[in-house]
Amino acid sequence: MSESVLILGATSAIARATAAAFAARGKGLYLASRDLDELQRSAFDLHLRYGIEVRYGLFDAEATATHEAFFQAALEAMPDLSGVVLAFGYLGDQKAARDFSVGEKIIASNFTGAASILSHCANYFEPLKRGFIIGISSVAGDRGRQSNYVYGAAKGALSLYLQGLRNRLFASGVRVITVKPGFVDTAMTFGLPGLFLVASPQNIGERIVGALGKSADVVYLPWFWRHIMLVIQHIPETIFKRMKL
Repeated sequence: MSESVLILGATSAIARATAAAFAARGKGLYLASRDLDELQRSAFDLHLRYGIEVRYGLFDAEATATHEAFFQAALEAMPDLSGVVLAFGYLGDQKAARDFSVGEKIIASNFTGAASILSHCANYFEPLKRGFIIGISSVAGDRGRQSNYVYGAAKGALSLYLQGLRNRLFASGVRVITVKPGFVDTAMTFGLPGLFLVASPQNIGERIVGALGKSADVVYLPWFWRHIMLVIQHIPETIFKRMKL
C-alpha cells in the first residue's frame, strides 16, 4: 500500500491545494472536516484526477471529546498513515471577539482543538519512530496586534505547541513543521481591508508539501513574510503600542 496523509480541515482552500499536491505525488488521502457533502465531492475529484485512494470522515475541531474515536477510525481506514496536515482555522469577527463568548470560539478552534487532535497524532507516531506533522499556523501569531490579537494569540499558542512537539518528537525521528502563511486568497480573508502581497492557495499548497524535502522547521509562506515579521517583531514596544496595526 502507498503511504497516506490525513488532512484535517480538508475543505479550506489551502487544505485543498495541499491535498492536490500530495495526490500528484501518489499519496493516498484521508480528508476530514465538518462538511461531509463537500468532502465527498473533493474525494471523488481527487480520485478521478490522480487515481489515488481517497477516504473521508467527519471531524469537528471543537468537539475534542470525539477526537480519539475519530483518529482511531481514520487509522483503521488507512493503516499506512505517514503524516498529518493540520489545516483548519477560524478567523471570526475580531471586533466582536472583545466579548469573550466570541473570542472563546476562536481560541477553541485555532488552538484547543488543534492541541487535542495533535496529541493523538503525536502519540501514534512517536513509538513508530517515523512520520510527520505539518501544522498551519499564521504570521498573525508572531506579535499581538489590535486588529486580530485574539486570533493571533490562538495561532501564537499553536506555534509554541508545535515547537514543543518538535522538541519532544525529534529523538523519535518524527518531523514537525510549522507553516506560517501571510495573506492568502481564501474565503476566510475575502473582503478584509488592508490586504497586500496576497498569495494563491495553489502556490501555498505546493510549498507546504515541498517543505518536507527541506530542512526548515518553521516555514513562512511566501518566503518574504519571514523578513516582514522580523521587522515587526523588533519594533520597540514603546513605539509599537502606538501603531494602528
